[in-house]
Amino acid sequence: MSIEVISLSPVQALGIPVALVGAVFLSVGSQFQQHGVAVVDARMPTGKRVGLRFGQVLALARRPSWLLGTALLGLAVVFQLFSLYLAPLTVVQPLGAIALVVTVLLNARLTKTKLDAASIRAVLLCVGGVGLFVTIAALTTTTVAIQNTQLVIVLTILIGVLIVFGVGFAVLRKRLTRIFYVVGSGILFGFVATLAKVLITRIQTIFQTGFHLRFADWLTVVCLVGLIAAALLGSYFVQTAYSTGSPSVVVAGLTVIDPLVGVTIGIVVLGEAAAAPLWASIVFVVSGLLAVYGVIQLSRHGPPPNALSDAATTL
Repeated sequence: MSIEVISLSPVQALGIPVALVGAVFLSVGSQFQQHGVAVVDARMPTGKRVGLRFGQVLALARRPSWLLGTALLGLAVVFQLFSLYLAPLTVVQPLGAIALVVTVLLNARLTKTKLDAASIRAVLLCVGGVGLFVTIAALTTTTVAIQNTQLVIVLTILIGVLIVFGVGFAVLRKRLTRIFYVVGSGILFGFVATLAKVLITRIQTIFQTGFHLRFADWLTVVCLVGLIAAALLGSYFVQTAYSTGSPSVVVAGLTVIDPLVGVTIGIVVLGEAAAAPLWASIVFVVSGLLAVYGVIQLSRHGPPPNALSDAATTL
Protein backbone atom coordinates (compact mmCIF):
# COMPACT_ATOMS: atom_id res chain seq x y z
CA MET A 1 0.00 0.00 0.00
CA SER A 2 1.41 3.37 -1.01
CA ILE A 3 1.16 6.34 1.31
CA GLU A 4 0.89 9.72 -0.31
CA VAL A 5 1.81 12.78 1.72
CA ILE A 6 1.85 16.46 0.83
CA SER A 7 4.58 18.64 2.33
CA LEU A 8 4.02 22.26 3.28
CA SER A 9 6.03 24.91 1.50
CA PRO A 10 8.31 27.14 3.65
CA VAL A 11 5.79 29.99 3.45
CA GLN A 12 2.92 27.71 4.46
CA ALA A 13 4.98 26.28 7.32
CA LEU A 14 5.43 29.84 8.66
CA GLY A 15 1.70 29.81 9.40
CA ILE A 16 2.29 27.31 12.21
CA PRO A 17 4.34 29.57 14.57
CA VAL A 18 2.06 32.50 13.70
CA ALA A 19 -0.95 30.43 14.77
CA LEU A 20 0.79 29.43 18.01
CA VAL A 21 1.44 33.08 18.94
CA GLY A 22 -2.23 33.81 18.26
CA ALA A 23 -3.19 30.92 20.54
CA VAL A 24 -1.25 32.46 23.44
CA PHE A 25 -3.03 35.80 22.92
CA LEU A 26 -6.34 33.89 22.86
CA SER A 27 -5.57 32.22 26.16
CA VAL A 28 -4.49 35.33 28.06
CA GLY A 29 -7.25 37.45 26.52
CA SER A 30 -9.90 34.90 27.45
CA GLN A 31 -8.65 34.85 31.03
CA PHE A 32 -8.95 38.64 31.36
CA GLN A 33 -12.38 38.65 29.74
CA GLN A 34 -13.65 35.97 32.08
CA HIS A 35 -12.46 37.94 35.09
CA GLY A 36 -14.32 41.00 33.85
CA VAL A 37 -17.50 38.98 33.34
CA ALA A 38 -17.14 37.36 36.79
CA VAL A 39 -16.93 40.77 38.51
CA VAL A 40 -19.96 42.15 36.65
CA ASP A 41 -21.93 38.93 37.17
CA ALA A 42 -21.17 38.90 40.92
CA ARG A 43 -22.79 42.32 41.29
CA MET A 44 -26.02 41.27 39.61
CA PRO A 45 -29.02 39.75 41.44
CA THR A 46 -28.81 35.99 41.78
CA GLY A 47 -31.24 33.85 39.88
CA LYS A 48 -31.63 31.56 36.91
CA ARG A 49 -29.13 32.22 34.11
CA VAL A 50 -30.84 33.41 30.95
CA GLY A 51 -27.82 34.93 29.20
CA LEU A 52 -26.19 38.30 29.67
CA ARG A 53 -28.55 41.25 29.97
CA PHE A 54 -28.05 44.54 28.17
CA GLY A 55 -27.02 46.26 31.41
CA GLN A 56 -24.34 43.64 31.98
CA VAL A 57 -22.98 44.18 28.48
CA LEU A 58 -22.68 47.92 29.15
CA ALA A 59 -20.99 47.22 32.49
CA LEU A 60 -18.45 44.99 30.75
CA ALA A 61 -17.48 47.85 28.46
CA ARG A 62 -16.35 49.76 31.58
CA ARG A 63 -14.26 46.94 33.09
CA PRO A 64 -10.49 47.43 32.43
CA SER A 65 -9.81 43.70 32.65
CA TRP A 66 -12.52 42.91 30.09
CA LEU A 67 -11.31 45.65 27.73
CA LEU A 68 -7.72 44.40 27.99
CA GLY A 69 -8.91 40.88 27.28
CA THR A 70 -10.84 42.12 24.25
CA ALA A 71 -7.72 43.88 22.92
CA LEU A 72 -5.68 40.70 23.35
CA LEU A 73 -8.36 38.67 21.60
CA GLY A 74 -8.23 41.21 18.78
CA LEU A 75 -4.53 40.48 18.41
CA ALA A 76 -5.31 36.77 18.45
CA VAL A 77 -7.70 37.29 15.53
CA VAL A 78 -5.04 39.20 13.58
CA PHE A 79 -2.52 36.40 14.04
CA GLN A 80 -5.13 33.79 13.17
CA LEU A 81 -6.09 35.57 9.95
CA PHE A 82 -2.43 35.90 8.98
CA SER A 83 -1.86 32.20 9.63
CA LEU A 84 -4.91 31.38 7.49
CA TYR A 85 -3.44 33.52 4.74
CA LEU A 86 -0.16 31.59 4.90
CA ALA A 87 -1.29 27.99 5.36
CA PRO A 88 -4.24 25.62 4.80
CA LEU A 89 -7.16 25.89 7.21
CA THR A 90 -6.77 22.24 8.23
CA VAL A 91 -3.20 22.87 9.40
CA VAL A 92 -3.29 26.12 11.38
CA GLN A 93 -6.80 26.13 12.83
CA PRO A 94 -6.32 23.16 15.22
CA LEU A 95 -3.12 24.68 16.63
CA GLY A 96 -5.25 26.89 18.84
CA ALA A 97 -5.40 23.92 21.22
CA ILE A 98 -2.19 25.23 22.81
CA ALA A 99 -4.36 28.01 24.24
CA LEU A 100 -6.21 25.41 26.28
CA VAL A 101 -3.03 24.32 28.07
CA VAL A 102 -2.04 27.92 28.84
CA THR A 103 -5.55 28.75 30.05
CA VAL A 104 -5.83 25.74 32.34
CA LEU A 105 -2.49 26.57 33.98
CA LEU A 106 -3.34 30.28 34.36
CA ASN A 107 -6.77 29.52 35.72
CA ALA A 108 -5.43 27.04 38.27
CA ARG A 109 -2.88 29.58 39.47
CA LEU A 110 -5.33 32.49 39.73
CA THR A 111 -7.96 30.45 41.56
CA LYS A 112 -5.31 28.68 43.69
CA THR A 113 -6.82 25.39 42.55
CA LYS A 114 -4.70 22.27 42.17
CA LEU A 115 -5.40 20.38 38.97
CA ASP A 116 -6.83 16.96 39.71
CA ALA A 117 -6.20 13.83 37.68
CA ALA A 118 -9.52 14.14 35.83
CA SER A 119 -8.76 17.69 34.66
CA ILE A 120 -5.26 16.76 33.53
CA ARG A 121 -6.61 13.73 31.69
CA ALA A 122 -9.24 15.88 29.95
CA VAL A 123 -6.63 18.41 28.81
CA LEU A 124 -4.39 15.63 27.51
CA LEU A 125 -7.30 14.21 25.52
CA CYS A 126 -8.07 17.62 24.01
CA VAL A 127 -4.49 18.51 23.14
CA GLY A 128 -3.52 14.98 22.14
CA GLY A 129 -6.51 14.57 19.85
CA VAL A 130 -6.00 17.93 18.18
CA GLY A 131 -2.23 17.45 18.03
CA LEU A 132 -2.63 14.15 16.19
CA PHE A 133 -5.23 15.75 13.93
CA VAL A 134 -2.99 18.66 12.90
CA THR A 135 0.04 16.42 12.39
CA ILE A 136 -1.80 14.28 9.86
CA ALA A 137 -3.44 17.37 8.31
CA ALA A 138 -0.02 18.98 7.81
CA LEU A 139 1.09 15.92 5.84
CA THR A 140 -2.02 15.24 3.79
CA THR A 141 -3.85 18.53 3.08
CA THR A 142 -3.29 21.54 0.89
CA THR A 143 -4.98 24.83 0.01
CA VAL A 144 -7.36 24.60 -2.95
CA ALA A 145 -9.36 27.16 -4.92
CA ILE A 146 -12.85 27.62 -3.47
CA GLN A 147 -15.62 27.39 -6.03
CA ASN A 148 -18.92 29.29 -5.90
CA THR A 149 -20.91 26.08 -5.37
CA GLN A 150 -18.81 25.18 -2.35
CA LEU A 151 -19.27 28.61 -0.82
CA VAL A 152 -23.04 28.44 -1.34
CA ILE A 153 -23.07 25.11 0.52
CA VAL A 154 -21.08 26.58 3.44
CA LEU A 155 -23.35 29.64 3.65
CA THR A 156 -26.48 27.49 3.50
CA ILE A 157 -25.22 25.35 6.39
CA LEU A 158 -24.32 28.50 8.35
CA ILE A 159 -27.82 29.94 7.90
CA GLY A 160 -29.27 26.71 9.27
CA VAL A 161 -26.86 26.79 12.23
CA LEU A 162 -27.72 30.43 13.02
CA ILE A 163 -31.43 29.64 12.93
CA VAL A 164 -31.06 26.58 15.19
CA PHE A 165 -28.94 28.35 17.82
CA GLY A 166 -30.91 31.60 17.60
CA VAL A 167 -34.29 29.94 18.01
CA GLY A 168 -32.91 27.51 20.60
CA PHE A 169 -31.62 30.39 22.72
CA ALA A 170 -34.84 32.42 22.37
CA VAL A 171 -37.11 29.52 23.31
CA LEU A 172 -35.04 27.50 25.78
CA ARG A 173 -32.70 30.08 27.34
CA LYS A 174 -34.05 29.52 30.86
CA ARG A 175 -33.06 25.85 30.71
CA LEU A 176 -29.77 26.09 28.83
CA THR A 177 -26.54 24.99 30.51
CA ARG A 178 -23.03 26.29 29.89
CA ILE A 179 -22.23 23.36 27.58
CA PHE A 180 -24.80 24.78 25.12
CA TYR A 181 -22.98 28.11 25.03
CA VAL A 182 -19.57 26.44 24.81
CA VAL A 183 -20.56 24.13 21.96
CA GLY A 184 -22.54 26.88 20.24
CA SER A 185 -19.66 29.35 20.31
CA GLY A 186 -17.23 26.67 19.12
CA ILE A 187 -19.40 25.77 16.14
CA LEU A 188 -20.09 29.39 15.21
CA PHE A 189 -16.42 30.39 15.38
CA GLY A 190 -15.59 27.35 13.29
CA PHE A 191 -17.67 28.96 10.53
CA VAL A 192 -16.02 32.31 11.23
CA ALA A 193 -12.59 30.80 10.58
CA THR A 194 -13.79 29.11 7.41
CA LEU A 195 -15.43 32.23 6.02
CA ALA A 196 -12.37 34.29 6.96
CA LYS A 197 -10.24 31.93 4.86
CA VAL A 198 -12.69 32.33 1.97
CA LEU A 199 -12.75 36.13 2.28
CA ILE A 200 -8.96 36.37 2.30
CA THR A 201 -8.70 34.66 -1.07
CA ARG A 202 -11.73 36.36 -2.62
CA ILE A 203 -10.78 39.87 -1.54
CA GLN A 204 -7.38 39.30 -3.12
CA THR A 205 -9.14 38.39 -6.36
CA ILE A 206 -11.40 41.45 -6.21
CA PHE A 207 -8.40 43.75 -5.72
CA GLN A 208 -6.83 42.20 -8.81
CA THR A 209 -9.91 42.17 -11.05
CA GLY A 210 -12.24 44.77 -9.49
CA PHE A 211 -15.85 44.47 -8.28
CA HIS A 212 -18.03 43.84 -11.33
CA LEU A 213 -21.40 42.91 -9.79
CA ARG A 214 -20.83 39.29 -10.68
CA PHE A 215 -22.39 36.38 -8.78
CA ALA A 216 -19.02 35.55 -7.24
CA ASP A 217 -18.58 39.12 -5.98
CA TRP A 218 -22.03 39.19 -4.42
CA LEU A 219 -21.25 35.86 -2.76
CA THR A 220 -18.24 37.55 -1.19
CA VAL A 221 -20.53 40.21 0.30
CA VAL A 222 -22.91 37.56 1.65
CA CYS A 223 -19.89 35.73 3.06
CA LEU A 224 -18.85 38.87 4.97
CA VAL A 225 -22.37 39.32 6.36
CA GLY A 226 -22.47 35.68 7.45
CA LEU A 227 -19.07 36.00 9.13
CA ILE A 228 -20.20 39.06 11.10
CA ALA A 229 -23.47 37.39 12.17
CA ALA A 230 -21.69 34.22 13.33
CA ALA A 231 -19.02 36.26 15.15
CA LEU A 232 -21.60 38.39 17.00
CA LEU A 233 -23.75 35.48 18.16
CA GLY A 234 -20.66 33.41 18.97
CA SER A 235 -19.19 36.27 21.01
CA TYR A 236 -22.41 36.62 23.00
CA PHE A 237 -22.39 32.89 23.74
CA VAL A 238 -18.75 33.14 24.86
CA GLN A 239 -19.46 35.95 27.32
CA THR A 240 -22.48 34.11 28.69
CA ALA A 241 -20.41 30.94 29.10
CA TYR A 242 -17.81 32.93 31.05
CA SER A 243 -20.49 33.84 33.59
CA THR A 244 -21.40 30.21 34.24
CA GLY A 245 -18.06 28.51 34.75
CA SER A 246 -14.35 28.17 34.17
CA PRO A 247 -12.62 29.93 31.26
CA SER A 248 -10.82 26.65 30.63
CA VAL A 249 -14.08 25.12 29.42
CA VAL A 250 -14.82 28.08 27.15
CA VAL A 251 -11.36 28.02 25.64
CA ALA A 252 -11.67 24.26 25.21
CA GLY A 253 -14.77 24.84 23.10
CA LEU A 254 -13.07 27.54 21.04
CA THR A 255 -9.84 25.62 20.51
CA VAL A 256 -11.26 22.12 20.00
CA ILE A 257 -14.82 22.34 18.63
CA ASP A 258 -13.99 25.45 16.57
CA PRO A 259 -11.13 23.85 14.59
CA LEU A 260 -12.94 20.54 14.26
CA VAL A 261 -15.86 22.33 12.61
CA GLY A 262 -13.58 24.44 10.43
CA VAL A 263 -11.41 21.49 9.43
CA THR A 264 -14.44 19.30 8.72
CA ILE A 265 -15.74 21.96 6.37
CA GLY A 266 -12.30 22.28 4.83
CA ILE A 267 -12.12 18.53 4.24
CA VAL A 268 -15.72 17.67 3.31
CA VAL A 269 -16.86 20.81 1.46
CA LEU A 270 -13.72 22.62 0.31
CA GLY A 271 -11.77 19.47 -0.54
CA GLU A 272 -8.49 20.37 1.19
CA ALA A 273 -7.90 16.67 1.91
CA ALA A 274 -8.98 15.37 -1.50
CA ALA A 275 -5.57 13.74 -2.01
CA ALA A 276 -5.33 12.33 1.51
CA PRO A 277 -5.11 8.52 1.84
CA LEU A 278 -7.83 6.48 3.55
CA TRP A 279 -5.79 5.96 6.71
CA ALA A 280 -5.65 9.74 7.21
CA SER A 281 -9.45 9.98 7.13
CA ILE A 282 -9.69 7.31 9.84
CA VAL A 283 -7.18 9.18 12.01
CA PHE A 284 -9.13 12.43 11.52
CA VAL A 285 -12.31 10.82 12.87
CA VAL A 286 -10.67 9.06 15.83
CA SER A 287 -8.57 12.05 16.93
CA GLY A 288 -11.57 14.37 16.58
CA LEU A 289 -13.72 12.14 18.80
CA LEU A 290 -10.96 12.02 21.42
CA ALA A 291 -10.71 15.82 21.46
CA VAL A 292 -14.48 16.33 21.79
CA TYR A 293 -14.63 13.78 24.60
CA GLY A 294 -11.89 15.75 26.34
CA VAL A 295 -13.99 18.93 26.14
CA ILE A 296 -16.97 17.15 27.69
CA GLN A 297 -14.82 15.82 30.52
CA LEU A 298 -13.21 19.21 31.11
CA SER A 299 -16.66 20.80 31.40
CA ARG A 300 -17.33 18.50 34.36
CA HIS A 301 -14.09 19.29 36.22
CA GLY A 302 -13.22 22.87 37.02
CA PRO A 303 -13.32 25.50 39.76
CA PRO A 304 -16.81 26.57 40.77
CA PRO A 305 -18.11 29.97 39.57
CA ASN A 306 -17.80 31.52 43.02
CA ALA A 307 -14.06 30.73 43.09
CA LEU A 308 -13.68 32.46 39.75
CA SER A 309 -15.56 35.51 40.98
CA ASP A 310 -13.36 35.74 44.08
CA ALA A 311 -10.24 35.61 41.92
CA ALA A 312 -11.63 38.17 39.53
CA THR A 313 -12.17 40.77 42.23
CA THR A 314 -8.40 40.99 42.70
CA LEU A 315 -7.87 42.26 39.13
